[in-house]
Amino acid sequence: MSKWPDDDVILFDGVCIFCSRWVRFVAKRDTANLFRFTPIQSDYGTRLARTFGIDPEDPDTNAVVHGGAIFMKSDAALTVLSQLPGWSWVRALFAAPKPLRDFVYSLVARNRYRIFGKYDSCFVPDADLRARVIE
Repeated sequence: MSKWPDDDVILFDGVCIFCSRWVRFVAKRDTANLFRFTPIQSDYGTRLARTFGIDPEDPDTNAVVHGGAIFMKSDAALTVLSQLPGWSWVRALFAAPKPLRDFVYSLVARNRYRIFGKYDSCFVPDADLRARVIE
């Protein structure tokens, strides 16, 4: 795993409706305000994506920097969830084989626009969430 100077940053596809809902889901439950968010379409998000080998024009994963390390695909989702109050039970899902977890993740990621839709432009968070967004 590579290193990144900022910690607890979630990289997401800002035009993906499912991804934007994921950000709102996390923000609502992250009562300690541990995580910050950056859309891949922002300058910061694009730099982060490229650093970790994610194509900003066709992202196939969200990512999270936690503990100075980058996590992608199912590892990213489980890492984030496991840090939220009441969600520590999610750590048990790390026991499932990574290829299986990532297969399911990739299946949803490949079809996310078709299933959930896509915004015309990057989603605009409300004022509370906006303070936690890095652009």
